[in-house]
Amino acid sequence: MNLLNQALGVHEQALQVKSRRLEVLAQNIANADTPNYKARDIDFKAVMSAAQQQDTAMTATNAGHFGAGEELGADGMRFRTPFNTSFDGNTVEMSVEQAQYGKAAAEYQATLNFLENRVSSVRKALRGD
Repeated sequence: MNLLNQALGVHEQALQVKSRRLEVLAQNIANADTPNYKARDIDFKAVMSAAQQQDTAMTATNAGHFGAGEELGADGMRFRTPFNTSFDGNTVEMSVEQAQYGKAAAEYQATLNFLENRVSSVRKALRGD
């Protein structure tokens, strides 16, 4: 299984994070008319850098040691700052959300295509083609 993990690299986790981001953006769009709803997004770069740092994270050997910086939540969720304020407290802007969703969908598809090509090359190597 280690060979398969090496072949796919971080792209498996990237696909999961991008999928979750699409869900969050869809929730924002669905709640565009909900009063006091705060638009959220996932900070992809922060989540992926935190995941990579977990592999090489330093551990404290003494309770008196200081921590190694700010801890990021596992989900990487952030609230979006709106360009225009709304009277009902809703921070969802449909044009921004639709543009972000389209961009995120394209990035998801690109990652999926990359993984598909990677799996195809592993299959060819195993068959001896």
